[in-house]
Amino acid sequence: MGILETIRTPHDLRAIPVSRLPALAEEIRARIVEVVGRNGGHLASNLGAVELTIALHRCLNTPTDRLVLDVGHQCYPHKLLTGRNDRFDSIRKDGGLSGFPAIDESEYDLFNVGHAGTAVASLVGLARADQRAGRTHRVAALVGDASIVNGLSFEGLNQAGTLRRQFLVVLNDNSWGIAPTQGALAMHLARFRANPVYGELKRQVQQTLPRVPIVGKAFSDALIHLKDGIKATLTPNQLFENFGFQYVGPVDGHDIEQLIEVLDLVKDVPHPVLLHVHTQKGRGCEWALADPNMYHSPSPFQVEAGKVTIQPPNGKSWTRAFSDAMIALAETNSRVVALTAAMPDGTGLAAFAQRFPDRYVDVGIAESCTVDVAAGMARAGLRPVVAIYSTFLQRAFDQVFQEVALQGLPVIFCLDRAGLVGGDGAVHHGFADIAYLRILPGMVLIAPADEPELGEALRFALAQDRPVAIRYPRDSVPAKPDPCPPFEMGVSRTVRAGDDATILAYGAVLANAREAARILAADGIEAGVVNARFAAPIDRSMVLTAFAAGRPVVTVEDHSVAGGFGSAVLETAQELGLDIGPLARLGLPADRFVAHGSRRSQMSEVGIDAAAIAATAHRLLAETTARREAPVHERAQGSSGPRSLMSS
Repeated sequence: MGILETIRTPHDLRAIPVSRLPALAEEIRARIVEVVGRNGGHLASNLGAVELTIALHRCLNTPTDRLVLDVGHQCYPHKLLTGRNDRFDSIRKDGGLSGFPAIDESEYDLFNVGHAGTAVASLVGLARADQRAGRTHRVAALVGDASIVNGLSFEGLNQAGTLRRQFLVVLNDNSWGIAPTQGALAMHLARFRANPVYGELKRQVQQTLPRVPIVGKAFSDALIHLKDGIKATLTPNQLFENFGFQYVGPVDGHDIEQLIEVLDLVKDVPHPVLLHVHTQKGRGCEWALADPNMYHSPSPFQVEAGKVTIQPPNGKSWTRAFSDAMIALAETNSRVVALTAAMPDGTGLAAFAQRFPDRYVDVGIAESCTVDVAAGMARAGLRPVVAIYSTFLQRAFDQVFQEVALQGLPVIFCLDRAGLVGGDGAVHHGFADIAYLRILPGMVLIAPADEPELGEALRFALAQDRPVAIRYPRDSVPAKPDPCPPFEMGVSRTVRAGDDATILAYGAVLANAREAARILAADGIEAGVVNARFAAPIDRSMVLTAFAAGRPVVTVEDHSVAGGFGSAVLETAQELGLDIGPLARLGLPADRFVAHGSRRSQMSEVGIDAAAIAATAHRLLAETTARREAPVHERAQGSSGPRSLMSS
């Protein structure tokens, strides 16, 4: 039996001799590589955080002591050490463990975490609440993968610096977020890692710490020694000390013995401490260490004789289609610039950056700042394209409103991962962008149905003098796209005629709608299918035609039914004074979050796959027939309002 198999809780970890902990670290790495190889998931960041996670759970009395993880995707070692090893094979699968901290899984997970920069501020709240209640729990935040550069992290540091109690922030500095860390703070931290006195500092730490008692004056003196030594040898002005933190580090994040010694020293200091730990993203796997970006979140893979083969995608992805379209667009227009918030590969801009390095900006994990930078570029005459995952643009809503929409600036927002995202689950579903963007006056919302439409949508957006948002999913583009006429503002396209029912589809779910129409046709039902193209401004003639004949109407979107495309259709019908007949709005449920699993199973669960669309049309038709055959007085009783209003 391996060491990992003996650990049910961190209490078991604390009983293991320190000399055996490096072997435990290798077992954890092997387990992570094995499972991620089968399931896909976050790899390199977790490999780099193994020793640090072991040391934290060894030195803190979790779960009584509070440990909060930032970003969340470096939680795999944490899960393995907190009683979830026996279920770890199920991670990111239907009904299995989440790939992020999850409060319904374990008392060791204090928050559902999937966005960067939240840990320090959340920990301030925990610390203040504990202090008010007279509790003496230690609190610690593990901040990694460049989330320290997020504005919210700095706001949290600013608040934490006012505390007069124990408060530990562990900065896991691995030079990377998802891509290499960007900005002045990254360069500041890099100077610490590259400084030739690092070796001397490490020697001093190793010589000093074993002699220092854990409590008393010698403890305080040792911290002062460390602080003064660093300030004297590395920099005269310490950034974090200006926030009210006592800075310690940098410390080797893969030397477990040293980590434990340092954590034992700093974990009870009665004021805020920032421990700077240097780790390697991808540690333990040469191939992941050599390319942490590629192995940040790979698809399932196999390793044979040191050679890694990643499972190829099933067709061309929307992300790749966007990448190709962006390069083609920039080739013909020198004003086009591209921006991302630490996601060059995830958003498809890596190839653009290679082709046009002087027209590409990676702002780091700072979505709000990214939008404001784009606004400035647009005001100065450039045509910025901001590529951000739908779930992350939520963090910049105020900037989209104030600096872009209110100014009427022609910024193009390209929202990858719009809709259901599969294994990443609730923290990453892009289920709200239509709702929060369509309330902004002048904002144009587009959802292309296939790759040619994505290119045409970008060309259309570039010709506008106001902001445009284009959404598309984490999926493959349809293999057989339709002919693609140019986009016209607020104009839809009918792609299949049918007199029995109408399916209005927004975006990539058009493929499901067309398949549903084929299923219905096999049952003798002819359903018309419309590619809506726009959610704002919506095609009013499309709505008028859909409801004019009193036949059933089904709206389909990969977005919440609350405030989404279906809501826009219903609102428009009411504004036009139409008799709203049998109507079903299909989309993500508004009363619960959708758990992780395969995207295919999620679409079936929420009722936007082809079978569910066809079944809904069948049900509406049956209801319509039943009402028509009912006695006249029964029909009159139900004549006010929609005859059938359903949502998934």
